[in-house]
Amino acid sequence: MSTISSDDEDMDCPLCMEEIDITDKYFKPCPCGYQICRFCWNHIKEDLNGLCPACRRPYSDQNVEFKPVPPEEIARIKALKKKREREKKEQDAMSRRHLSNVRVVQKNLVYVLGLPSKIATEEILRSHEYFGQYGKIIRVVVNRKAHGHAPVVSQVPNTGIYITFSKEEAARAIEAVDGSVYDGKIIRATYGSTKYCTYFLKNQQCQNPQCQFLHEAGEEAPTFEKDEVRSVLGIRLFLMDV
Repeated sequence: MSTISSDDEDMDCPLCMEEIDITDKYFKPCPCGYQICRFCWNHIKEDLNGLCPACRRPYSDQNVEFKPVPPEEIARIKALKKKREREKKEQDAMSRRHLSNVRVVQKNLVYVLGLPSKIATEEILRSHEYFGQYGKIIRVVVNRKAHGHAPVVSQVPNTGIYITFSKEEAARAIEAVDGSVYDGKIIRATYGSTKYCTYFLKNQQCQNPQCQFLHEAGEEAPTFEKDEVRSVLGIRLFLMDV
């Protein structure tokens, strides 16, 4: 009843689920062949009932079967393990590469166009008179760059506003704001979209604790290629590249 399915596979202790040290590959504390790590073996002997979890035979030092692992085999196993880890990283990087042009619609992010610059400040937008009435706001970003990629709203003021809510209150804000009129201008509001963090795409740890981009696959949220987002502005999806 060994946990080893192949000589080249990693061995995990069936009790603590930790990897068994390479040097203990041939350590079997019971004649029945049930293999566990030395830590669990000692723990059972010293602190528990001293019985093999598989056959219930009492553990004894005399029944321990141990054969040292040859140095060349240890070197081979370590090299194989490193190779597998390297191949896994390469596969992960390849599987994420196509996500660089993908944008994921965020159900807690609102993108607003049409508000005049005089109220396009974080303090005003967070107030209960404006977007604060719809729910708790986590972040406000005011982007005053021209939206040249959005010809259907070319007559709308260039100030784009991204408002991140704590939950999915964004739907309430969009329903209330989209199509409304302010200072004689039609206000447009829709869900915003964001991209994947470059560190995530490289399978690396992000170094920015304030990073607003995605660090896990958006499996449940709708996803679009960047060009698709720009070509379907009839449903008004906007990129959060700020």
